[in-house]
Amino acid sequence: MSEQRNLFINTERTIELGNASWELAQASGLTDRSVVHCPSSRLRDQDGHVFMNMCSCSYLGLEADKRLAQRAARYVLDIGTVNLPTSRIRIRLRELDELEYALSSHFDCQAFTATSCSAGIVASLPLLAAGIFTNGVRPYLIFDKHAHFALNQMKAVCGDETQVATCAHNDVQFVEDMCKRHRQVAYVADGAYSMGGSAPIEQLLALQEKYGLFLYFDDSHSLSAYGKRGEGIVREGMPELNSRTILVYSLAKAFAANGGGIFMSKQASYLKEFRRFGGPMSYSQYLNPAAIGAAMASLEIHRSAELATLQCRLADNITLFDQLVPTEYAGTPSPIRVMPMASAEMAVRVSEAVFQQGYYTSAVFFPIVARNRSGLRVMLRADMTELDIRSFCSIVAQQVQQWGNAQECQVEVRS
Repeated sequence: MSEQRNLFINTERTIELGNASWELAQASGLTDRSVVHCPSSRLRDQDGHVFMNMCSCSYLGLEADKRLAQRAARYVLDIGTVNLPTSRIRIRLRELDELEYALSSHFDCQAFTATSCSAGIVASLPLLAAGIFTNGVRPYLIFDKHAHFALNQMKAVCGDETQVATCAHNDVQFVEDMCKRHRQVAYVADGAYSMGGSAPIEQLLALQEKYGLFLYFDDSHSLSAYGKRGEGIVREGMPELNSRTILVYSLAKAFAANGGGIFMSKQASYLKEFRRFGGPMSYSQYLNPAAIGAAMASLEIHRSAELATLQCRLADNITLFDQLVPTEYAGTPSPIRVMPMASAEMAVRVSEAVFQQGYYTSAVFFPIVARNRSGLRVMLRADMTELDIRSFCSIVAQQVQQWGNAQECQVEVRS
């Protein structure tokens, strides 16, 4: 009997199809840039080239904020160590408890942290598949087709515990149909997607109310950037985090610290099991004092009026970009836009030329996006100026015109 393989992921085929584009990007100088921070939100690379990073996930512009850096350094010096190499479930630094309490209080949930969002996913998704979060009932587990790689890489592990399926992007009808056919369904998706757009939160919450659908979201790209407390787009539609929802986040994007967060309901009955059997949470290591200190400093900003100011600047920059360049997700709150290109080669060549003129934007191609969806990914931030955005868009338009037919790749930059 032949052994079944590649039921959930095909790494060999992914490399076969995607490696040529990565080779082109590397040959064009678009990878392996080693940088230092410069004034005016610029970076300088190993060749002395100064540029603005147009694909940073630091949506509020806090990545180089001195308050976070100083608190991080102070925590390391005051605590006197950079690590306590013992499983956190047995012995951990007091400061970790203080951070998780502060996160729980601010975001009105039971917050846990991990060394990364991916580690938090590794800790929690297998438990969901095993029925630990659904009263012992192993759910029919649906992954959205556009779910982030950090989620998709767990399909095989989850498939060893329960039945796993993949649905078309944001296919609410499929999810409802499965809710009608299965005793328990769980849906795994991004809140805000890494290539733009978001999940249909309101419709999914309606299915949760009607069928008991379990919702598992990675909402890393909207934490801090949206909501009065920076709670992100999922929580904006869910003031109270219920026990049939788990949210995972990166604390290294707009939140501007490091590590990951796993947010659960305070009333959930599975909190102890998660702590004990999630790796523990995951592979025992936890945030170091520098990351804890930076997160505490970020929380102070979240508690102040400054958060709303930064969010407004971000929103204004998104609006400006949408006025200049119409893209698929124009008008949505996501800070991510993709300027489509006719091919992976065109995306790389345009990105290379734009970089030479002072702006770095990531060329995206398979497997980052579907094979026919190559483009330039742009991530707007609060610390970008109007001049920066207008200049960048103008340079892209010039390069597209030099490459070939602008209409072919659907890029239009308005004056």
